Amino acid sequence: MRYAILFLFASIMHGAVVLDRIAVVVGKHAIKTSDIDRDLRITAFLNRQPLDVTSQSKRQSAERLIDQEIIREEIVTGDYRRPADSDAMAFEKQLVHDRFGGSSAHFDEALAHYGLTEVELRPQLLWQLTVLRFIDQRFRAGVFVSDEDVRAYYDQHRDQLQKQHPKDASFETLKEKIRTSLEGEQVNQNFNVWLEESRKRYRIEYKLEAFG
Repeated sequence: MRYAILFLFASIMHGAVVLDRIAVVVGKHAIKTSDIDRDLRITAFLNRQPLDVTSQSKRQSAERLIDQEIIREEIVTGDYRRPADSDAMAFEKQLVHDRFGGSSAHFDEALAHYGLTEVELRPQLLWQLTVLRFIDQRFRAGVFVSDEDVRAYYDQHRDQLQKQHPKDASFETLKEKIRTSLEGEQVNQNFNVWLEESRKRYRIEYKLEAFG
């Protein structure tokens, strides 16, 4: 009987399926295959795209999660205001209104289609709000767009702007929208430069077998 039990145990272990494993180590933090799978599903859901679980998509997901870990470390060590859970709930409500006509049933169906639950989605919505707030607080300081910059952009893109705003594409009407857009570009550029430099300070180790 003892040998039979041992044989049964060995057979189970031999046929066991590995459900989770480490895919990337970022400093002292491990990104698991389950993290990548969840990120792929949530990203596809939010972008309204088919779920792609190819090796290339997994690598792209891993890169996003690496960036998120670096941002998370900066937020933890810095004095940054964070959104409340109620902000994530409001974000979700707006998402349901804009994309699903306010139908909770259609929203739940879409989540189920991507193998997600509301419990999994809401923390991601809160995280997106956290990142947006962090970027604004950390990288907007010092951003300046002059009137000359706004005018130059308007003159360079006049034809395109007239097509986008056929009713009124005058400079006076669009100048503040242009200014906001140019400021946003500068903020994003500052953020990307910081993120690229920050990556160099981290030990990043990929477990290639996790991307098969």
